[in-house]
Amino acid sequence: MDRAQAHTLEAITAAMILISALVFALQVTAVTPLTGSTSSQHIENQQAAVAEGVLATADENGTLVSTLLYWNESESRWHGATADGYVRGPPETAFGDVLEQTFLERGIAFDLTLYYVDDSGARQRERIVDLGEPSDHASTVRRLVTLTDDDRLRNPDESLSATTLEDVSDSDSDSYVVGDADEDQSLYSTVEVELVVWRM
Repeated sequence: MDRAQAHTLEAITAAMILISALVFALQVTAVTPLTGSTSSQHIENQQAAVAEGVLATADENGTLVSTLLYWNESESRWHGATADGYVRGPPETAFGDVLEQTFLERGIAFDLTLYYVDDSGARQRERIVDLGEPSDHASTVRRLVTLTDDDRLRNPDESLSATTLEDVSDSDSDSYVVGDADEDQSLYSTVEVELVVWRM
């Protein structure tokens, strides 16, 4: 009888040790949907590469500059913008169409932001598209874009306006978000465009 009790006690002790070891191991290696993994890192890298390609292509074919000039001069904000001053979806430009097809239709949200230097030399930020708060796994790409005095603002249908950036600079109305960096040359300003993409 004493032997049976000893074996039972040993079995219970062994089971408790085994369960304790399992609980400890599970706490150390807990995996959640937000845990970083090789596959999620691969997806982030892929999204960054696609965003970089989209920006580079838009810069090369002129649709990026066209979107930067898609400015409502009378309201001093982007065409289609809300009272907050930014667009809550892709702008109705050729570049906006590419953003929609490349990202939104695949369940990827994005923010598009313009950075420039003001007259005092301070770096300023102007949101073009704001689709919400990026997740912790968002990918960010940036591209420098040069605007010239001869560049024309765009109408709501993206056709060329009669107003050039030089006209805006000469009018002293500050109707365009970016000021003339060098009034003596044909260069108007160099700006930075930031595209942030993340899975919705």
